[in-house]
Amino acid sequence: MNKEKRIYLDNAATTPLDGRVLQAMMPLLKDNFGNASSLHSFGTEAKEMLTYSRKKIASYLNASADEIIFTGSGTESNNLALKGIAFANKNKGNHIIVSSIEHDCVLNTCKWLETQGFYVSYLSVNNEGLIDYQELEKLINPKTILVSVMHANNEVGSIQPIDEVGKICKQRKIYFHSDACQSFGKLEIDVVKANIDLLTINAHKIYGPKGVGALYINKEVQISPLLHGGGQEMGIRSSTENIAGIVGFAKAAELCIDEMESETKRISCLRNILAEELQNNYEGFYINGSTTQRLHTNLNFAISGLEGETIRLLLLLDEKGIAVSTGSACSNNDTTKSASHVLQAMGRNQFESRGAIRLSIGRFNTEDDIDYFIESFTNTVKKLNPIFS
Repeated sequence: MNKEKRIYLDNAATTPLDGRVLQAMMPLLKDNFGNASSLHSFGTEAKEMLTYSRKKIASYLNASADEIIFTGSGTESNNLALKGIAFANKNKGNHIIVSSIEHDCVLNTCKWLETQGFYVSYLSVNNEGLIDYQELEKLINPKTILVSVMHANNEVGSIQPIDEVGKICKQRKIYFHSDACQSFGKLEIDVVKANIDLLTINAHKIYGPKGVGALYINKEVQISPLLHGGGQEMGIRSSTENIAGIVGFAKAAELCIDEMESETKRISCLRNILAEELQNNYEGFYINGSTTQRLHTNLNFAISGLEGETIRLLLLLDEKGIAVSTGSACSNNDTTKSASHVLQAMGRNQFESRGAIRLSIGRFNTEDDIDYFIESFTNTVKKLNPIFS
């Protein structure tokens, strides 16, 4: 690994902790360490910070503070949303609809729910990774209790028409959940306008700490808790709250919202420079996903003929100090090394679905980083089999 030059272009997997976030967290890690459920001054100080953070995050979603439930991760929030709705509403129905390109934590939760007497329909996507909400209307039946469609995909960055999904669900009186871990802090989200009943967000995708997430739950929603204990988080998520992490989450969200407009322009420019250079240098270059309805931070691409060399290419780039990904970081825990379910759902074959490279640009990336990547990528490809260069 190049220890002198390190370029991180895998911000969709996780982001570095912003120094301003760490600064906000430090007093809670060192001095103001109280349990928010305690009645003494240490506890009341922690409770005040918890209440402040809850109000702040709620304001960014156009939600009420008592509709924000803090959790340990986006995965936990998604599990709480799907399982909590399923078991609280099984007297109304046992049918759930999700998109075929959801994060593994949603898809694996659905597989488990199918063993518990629920049945799941999977919305297809087109070759840009976008759902057809007319198909959604056809899948809804009298037993449908929940629709879950992610706001933006973690692998290809496709942005779904959640306003349309929310409208359909409201008309049919079905709960609508959206996983917004990739979009929160990058796109404006109004849960009221979009008719969202449950929304998953987390901190470590927005330059905050790992180990803290949240679930927005509309106060009219009937949901069962997964954890039972002391009744924290309005009785929906018992566990002593991670106050330092929650304060960091709120600060990270504040920075993202305040800087959203300028960062969107800056990162879009970097992403476009990168895409244009690769397009010009490689005849077989192609982009996976929508070129318009896409997160500005995301570039998922491949080069025809080079797909079989992707893992080797990534390892060679890592030796040069460059971090990129083949897809979802979580999918790398899959011991079967299966092809991307997202790319397969979009119509890519098995070979192509194993050969994509995901670059996700973030707050601390510069134009120099992009230039260094392009130079390193070009030199690395030359080391591979000449028929691919």
